Amino acid sequence: MRLKLYRGVWHAVWRHEGQTRRSSLRTKDRALAERLITDHAKAAKRPSGGVASIYAAYLADRGTDRARGAWKRLDPSFGALAPDQIDRQSCRAYVAARRAAGVGDGTIWTELTYLRAALLWHDPRTPAIVELPSKPPPMDRHLSREQYERLVVAAEVPHIRLFIVLALATAGRAAAILDLTWDRVDFERGLIRLGRGEKRVKGRATVAMNDRVRQALLEALKARTTDHVIEYGGRRVGRITKAFMAVARKANLPWCTPHVLRHTAAVWMAEGRISMAEIAQFLGHSDSRITERVYARFSPSYLRQAADILG
Repeated sequence: MRLKLYRGVWHAVWRHEGQTRRSSLRTKDRALAERLITDHAKAAKRPSGGVASIYAAYLADRGTDRARGAWKRLDPSFGALAPDQIDRQSCRAYVAARRAAGVGDGTIWTELTYLRAALLWHDPRTPAIVELPSKPPPMDRHLSREQYERLVVAAEVPHIRLFIVLALATAGRAAAILDLTWDRVDFERGLIRLGRGEKRVKGRATVAMNDRVRQALLEALKARTTDHVIEYGGRRVGRITKAFMAVARKANLPWCTPHVLRHTAAVWMAEGRISMAEIAQFLGHSDSRITERVYARFSPSYLRQAADILG
């Protein structure tokens, strides 16, 4: 693909099936045209065809563990379709099926958001219509300190107890904790790196370990048989929700999910007057405004100055 000036306007020119093709870049600026033709060249290399191949290419380019997990749910409904076959009706059928399986609208919303992101990555003018369910309001339920201790006591299996302690101490997502390997646990500096390498991954921060989690990790280190911190029967643990929910029911906390521990950690920090900027770093949020929108109301100083003026 190359640039050619035609009637004063820059065009992208290339050969296709033995014929010369031309597409206007709609600019007379050479520098801008060079940037635009780079985008055209990238688009030309992107896959055509079904959603499965598009999503696979999207994952290879910018996929995350959460995006890969979402595709496992999306594939049976959308993998064999072409983008122009995805419409409101197909999305509503997907939402209905996921709800019938007991999945919340927040999770369904996230899954369909990944589908939309992949389709837009492939074609900014995609004919697909991805209809999302209404996003639920931010979660308000969190554990009290007494409830948290109850949960720990109910976790009689060591790897579940270690997961619970790590989930609160790091405020990490379940996938990040299950993915944690011993080479990212730095006892000397007292740090836990939930991310891998230099590439930033949403929600995977480097956090300091407190005394409780240090002791739990040292005990687990003595019994380790794999590279992964959370292991069972000599293998890494890929899923923990079912076992966790059994412990939550035993502790008389049937509404508590693994994500509630992340939420609880943030609430406790806010209640302890930790700044929103620090909480954002702990949670791995890229923008502290996200943190403030959800957690500022839990801080004792929230709107205090405004309230005092009205006194």
